[in-house]
Amino acid sequence: MNSIVQPDGVAGEWPDRVAAVRRELAEHGPPRSPDGGPDFATVTLPERDGDQVRDLLVDERVGTVVEIGLAYAGSALAIGEALLRTGSRNPRHVVIDPFQFTAYDGVGWELLRSAGLDDIAELVTEPSQRFLAQLADAGFAVDAAFVDGSHHFHNVFVDLHFLGEIVRPGGVVLLDDVWWPSVAAAVAYFETNLGWRPIPGALADGTADPASGRPRTGAYRLPDPRPTPDFKEFRPFC
Repeated sequence: MNSIVQPDGVAGEWPDRVAAVRRELAEHGPPRSPDGGPDFATVTLPERDGDQVRDLLVDERVGTVVEIGLAYAGSALAIGEALLRTGSRNPRHVVIDPFQFTAYDGVGWELLRSAGLDDIAELVTEPSQRFLAQLADAGFAVDAAFVDGSHHFHNVFVDLHFLGEIVRPGGVVLLDDVWWPSVAAAVAYFETNLGWRPIPGALADGTADPASGRPRTGAYRLPDPRPTPDFKEFRPFC
C-alpha cells in the first residue's frame, strides 16, 4: 500500500468540507436510495454518535484507521474528518465493505469522494474476515479501528481477532451496534480474556436502546503490551 502525504494548508478548509458533507447527509439523507437497499436511518451511525467518534479519534491523535462497513458513509465521514483534524502528515483510512457496489450501489464511496477523502482513503471490497488476515500477515499497523460489518457472532469474533494484531498496543477499537447480543458477546471474549478495556466516558452521550438502555456504540483500549495468555487460563465470557 502506498502512503499518501497530506497536502499543506488543509488544516481548516478540507476538514470543514468533510463536516459540511456530514451535515448534509444527516439532514437530508443520501443523494439517492438504491432500489431494495438497506434503510438509511437504520444502518447509518447517527450524527451525534459520529461526532463522538470523531472527537475521540482526534483526542487519540490517530493517523491510520481501518474501518469495517461503509454503507452510506456516516461513520467513514466522521473518521475522515478526525484524521484531517489531527494534523497527521500521512493520514490513512482503509475501508472494507464487500457490499458497497451491490447493496449500496456505491453511494457511500461517492460521498467520501465528494468530500475529497478518496485522497486519504482506499476502499476494499473483499470480506473483512479475509482481508484483515492479509493485513496482519503483511505486518500492517493502525492506531484505531471502527467495526460495523457483519453482526454474526463468528464474523465479529474473527474481525476482532485480527484487529487485535493490526491495531497497535494501546490503540483503540470502536464498535457500532454493541446493543446486539451477538456483537456484545464477541467483544466480551476480548475483555474477559485478552485485557481489552472500555474507555471511561467515551461515547457516553451517544444513542442508547430505549428498551434496555444499552448504548449503541462502544470504545475499547487494547493492552500494551499484547498479552499471550495460556489456554489453561481461559475464562468463560458469556
